[in-house]
Amino acid sequence: MFWTPELAQTLEDAPWPATKDELLDYANRAGCPQQVLDNLLDLDDNDEMIEGIEDLWPEYEDMANEEYFYNDDEEEQYL
Repeated sequence: MFWTPELAQTLEDAPWPATKDELLDYANRAGCPQQVLDNLLDLDDNDEMIEGIEDLWPEYEDMANEEYFYNDDEEEQYL
């Protein structure tokens, strides 16, 4: 399983908490990149609820607190 901040961010609006099947359904309907679908398919087949992206990728919370994401608002402020 390979996550990047951009891939993880595509699941930001997912219906948390969710099962693997619910996340796959959401990712398909939302048009998430194939790598996101592959990552979700790699999860164990069980009905365990996944509380958030941090359950899938624990480092995401640390990444989200850093400024790894490009922010359009910041660019506008310098124009």
